[in-house]
Amino acid sequence: MADDTNPGIHVYKSPTCGCCEGWVDHLKANGFNVEVTDTNSLNRIKAEAGLTPALASCHTAFIGDYVIEGHVPARDIRRLIAESPQARGLSAPGMPVGSPGMEMGNRKDHYKIMLFNSAGQSRVFSEYN
Repeated sequence: MADDTNPGIHVYKSPTCGCCEGWVDHLKANGFNVEVTDTNSLNRIKAEAGLTPALASCHTAFIGDYVIEGHVPARDIRRLIAESPQARGLSAPGMPVGSPGMEMGNRKDHYKIMLFNSAGQSRVFSEYN
């Protein structure tokens, strides 16, 4: 059951994507109540969510009124909820190695989490590695 300590998040992903499953496991391990929908219509979901190609990644999730695109760490999602900025959501563009669900041994690429609005404008929300 979703509540303030275990917020509900709905993830849309490809039925065959292992890294998406890794991200879902990361969310569950960090106290999120996760609902998963496997779909082959991710492009439609991304377009309806207002995501630009520059913000796109492999899976799209919704928590409250926010969109979460890609391998965004759970702590950034919790910070987004706590701060409640006027924004459409967060994105980890592409599939950065070392992000949750994209672990590859000790390799950790530098990546940014982007806060974006409905007009497609974005700014850095956090940086890793």
